[in-house]
Amino acid sequence: MDALSTDKLRRRCDPASLPFASTTDLAERHELIGQARALDAISLSSQMPHRDFNVFVVGPNGTGRHTAALKLLGNEASKRTLPADWVYVNNFEAAHKPKALCLPPGTALKLKRTMQKIVDDLGSDIPALFESEEYQTQRRAFDQELGEAQEASMADFADRAKAEDVALLRTPMGFMLTAIRGGELVKTEDYQKLDEDEQAEIDEKIRRLQEDLASVLRQAPKREKDHRKRVEELNAQMAERAVSARVAEVETELQAIQVVAGYLENVREDIISNAELFLQAAAEKSDGPFPEAIHKFHRDPMFDRYVVNVMVPQDGEPREGAPVLTEDLPTLDRVTGRIEHASHMGSLMTNFTMIRPGALHRANGGYLVLDARRILSEPYAWDALKRCLKNQAITITSMAERLSLVSTTSLEPDPIPLNLRVVLIGDRMLYTLLVLLDPDFSELFKLQADFEDVVDRTEDNLIVFARLLGSFALREGLRPMTAASVARLLDEATRLADDSKKLSLRLGALSDFIREADHYAAGRDSDHIDDSDIERAVTEREKRASRIKDRIQEAITRKTVLIDTDGAQVGQINGLAVIGLGDYRFGRPSRITARVRMGAGKLVDIEREVELGGPLHSKGVMILSGYLTSTYALDVPFSLHASLVFEQSYGGIDGDSASSAELYALLSALSGLPIHQGIAVTGSVNQTGQVQAIGGVNEKIEGFFETCAARGLTGDQGVLIPKSNIEHLMLRSDVVDAAEAGKFRVIPIETIDQGIAVLTGTEAGVRDASGAFPDGTVNALVEAKLRGFAETRKAFARPTGKDSDGTDK
Repeated sequence: MDALSTDKLRRRCDPASLPFASTTDLAERHELIGQARALDAISLSSQMPHRDFNVFVVGPNGTGRHTAALKLLGNEASKRTLPADWVYVNNFEAAHKPKALCLPPGTALKLKRTMQKIVDDLGSDIPALFESEEYQTQRRAFDQELGEAQEASMADFADRAKAEDVALLRTPMGFMLTAIRGGELVKTEDYQKLDEDEQAEIDEKIRRLQEDLASVLRQAPKREKDHRKRVEELNAQMAERAVSARVAEVETELQAIQVVAGYLENVREDIISNAELFLQAAAEKSDGPFPEAIHKFHRDPMFDRYVVNVMVPQDGEPREGAPVLTEDLPTLDRVTGRIEHASHMGSLMTNFTMIRPGALHRANGGYLVLDARRILSEPYAWDALKRCLKNQAITITSMAERLSLVSTTSLEPDPIPLNLRVVLIGDRMLYTLLVLLDPDFSELFKLQADFEDVVDRTEDNLIVFARLLGSFALREGLRPMTAASVARLLDEATRLADDSKKLSLRLGALSDFIREADHYAAGRDSDHIDDSDIERAVTEREKRASRIKDRIQEAITRKTVLIDTDGAQVGQINGLAVIGLGDYRFGRPSRITARVRMGAGKLVDIEREVELGGPLHSKGVMILSGYLTSTYALDVPFSLHASLVFEQSYGGIDGDSASSAELYALLSALSGLPIHQGIAVTGSVNQTGQVQAIGGVNEKIEGFFETCAARGLTGDQGVLIPKSNIEHLMLRSDVVDAAEAGKFRVIPIETIDQGIAVLTGTEAGVRDASGAFPDGTVNALVEAKLRGFAETRKAFARPTGKDSDGTDK
């Protein structure tokens, strides 16, 4: 088989084919390329008026999912009208159930400031009104009337008692009655000297008058009650005058809102009923060190009952169109809001002013963008989000309440109606798990926006991609890129795509290359980013991540790990594997050996026996058994016992990309033909002997190339790859240069017969008309070995002393 030409090993973008000298010549482009399907899904979600058409954006990191979603949602949000404002106000009838008021856009903060002004004004007006001469005159009149009525009733009683020779005396203990005789008070010793009739007469008068006195005294609380009522009515009249005057000053715009008018009426009635709060506050503030004029009464906790707690919008928050909000820390409190508590004398206290909005409040009427993995990792946040979306209302529930950790009396604020679109951003695995495991997910998130990983490498797409990269450099304030540097970066985008006909859409990784290249260009004091800067950025990234790879190559070079790159061995071959460390992958060769003998048709996979082989690897080994039994010695029992192993493997092995290499090792062991050790092999095989494509072909070739280069390239070394992987080749420049110099080969094959011929230097052989393989071919030798195993096994099975025809010897 012929080795591939160098133009097949790496596809290069010719800078001369790009219609610009540098990216300064290009028009800006901010739209993503190749993501029409995903963007259409997001656009549909943003425009759909029906509920539950939330969208889950899936795709790998670095494809611009967040940026694209936010930009598209922002464009749609700018076309929408501002959503309503929401506030919480005191429920004067049930303080633990605050009322939620829906207000026209732009009125919430105005209402809040209006109420602050009303409280501040009344904080001065009410005390001044109660200190006025008008009020004091009426109050003194009421007090005087009360005093005169009390004195008149007592004077009248005293006169009646005196007419009956009884005096009314006022003592520290109250009132006392005593008899009068001859104009003098009757003392106790004089009373004892009186005869019994006179004593009885005095006692009767005093008893009767005491009853009358008690009746007079009982009238005093009633008079005081009437007095208090008159004072309260006076206070209410005075307070009503001040409150009504201030409420009447509220802007007509606010008064015209029905819920605001109702709230203001409730406030007016409550302030009239609690005017003493303003008197008390004024008395306390007048004793302070600052002039009364600068006091803000609305900041006093005793006036919290009149506060307007604005949920949306927050003070200073810009609002244009519908909101587009991203919550980076989607905890339960930050999503649905929270009710704060304050410690007061050892107890936790709260009121409606301590209700804080969450992301759902701020995004209501617009769009909320969340990272799916983050919200799923926060306790109760995902459940709360689903509940709010289902009920179309925002209900605030604290974590402590959900876990029943505290028994403190909390609030029950009115739920706020919810109308928004939620955009979740995550990976495909997470999306699949949610569909399978969460029955609510598919009902609430009816749309999927699937971002592409790659886009076709066409001439048009190369130009569009170049504009996108140039726009990024301009937007980030980086140096312009020359056509050569753009061409080199486009080649790297193809390598990231693992396909020579594609361009990777991992814009994040490409952007990092540009930033790093800009740094190197600055070090050269250059005004442009050149291809050498991009090349250095790529090389340095490889160098930073390659410590483990270098240690493995060192172990191979020092022959701690046994890998042959020259000579020939029977039943031994170099397979290729890919190791992934985060987003960095590299290839490494592994020695695979096969041993065969007569047996009962068992193919032993040592990796599987010791539970180091994964299911895909085990499947590949089983396919080998199917290939052997269906290709060789079809008319005799399969009498092979073979063992396969990856030498010096100390970890798990999975994947079927080594199945062709394992089959070659088996065929070599059966045929006795040695395999050239300078050629490594990758590719999976099916039961018909076709070699199939595998992943990581570039890293595998480069891994074996580095091993060969460390020991010295001989020109006989190379790698066998499936022919279907040719389109995926995007090898490093040093590998391509070695191939161009004839020091390294990449050989594509389609079948096992082609591969074994290259590895052994012997034709595989095809059955002739008689059904036999040509003598001396690999397949003939394999079939002969398997027939020999079958005959030997048959001979062992004959009874002792019998010929093959069953007769006695």
